[in-house]
Amino acid sequence: MTCIERLGAFLREHHVSYTTYHHPTAYTAHDVAAYEHVPPHTFAKVVIVFIDGHMAMLMLPADTRADLARLTEAIGAREICLADEREFATVFTDCEPGAMPPFGNLYGMPVYMDRALTESETIMFQAGTHQDAISMRCDDFIRLVRPIVTEFERDAGMLAGRF
Repeated sequence: MTCIERLGAFLREHHVSYTTYHHPTAYTAHDVAAYEHVPPHTFAKVVIVFIDGHMAMLMLPADTRADLARLTEAIGAREICLADEREFATVFTDCEPGAMPPFGNLYGMPVYMDRALTESETIMFQAGTHQDAISMRCDDFIRLVRPIVTEFERDAGMLAGRF
């Protein structure tokens, strides 16, 4: 089963309305937001990290960067570091590398959601490929995934190498 099929089945099972979108190949959340004509601050990107040695998923607006020091302080962690793609590729076997959806609950990991994303009625995110996205109500996402909502983003501006 592909990631988008798995997500669709999960959302239908929980009676959640969602919309799927297909777009030209895009490798960054910011580019997907542009293709889909949505503000990048409402498009959720995923960053995989290790928090005190345990893999976790960060979810933040496409036009921001994860401030790991801020998150470390906010959640009382000892250490947070970025995961290398090789370290998490085996977890997301139904996804193209770098196109994971923010449903850590489907992959056995906690999700830390930046509070900025909760300000939108709907959110959009990649759905397992570099050509597919899903849009759904933010309230439904929070109800299903039960992310830890905190503040850890910072304005990325026009910096290269966003994560």
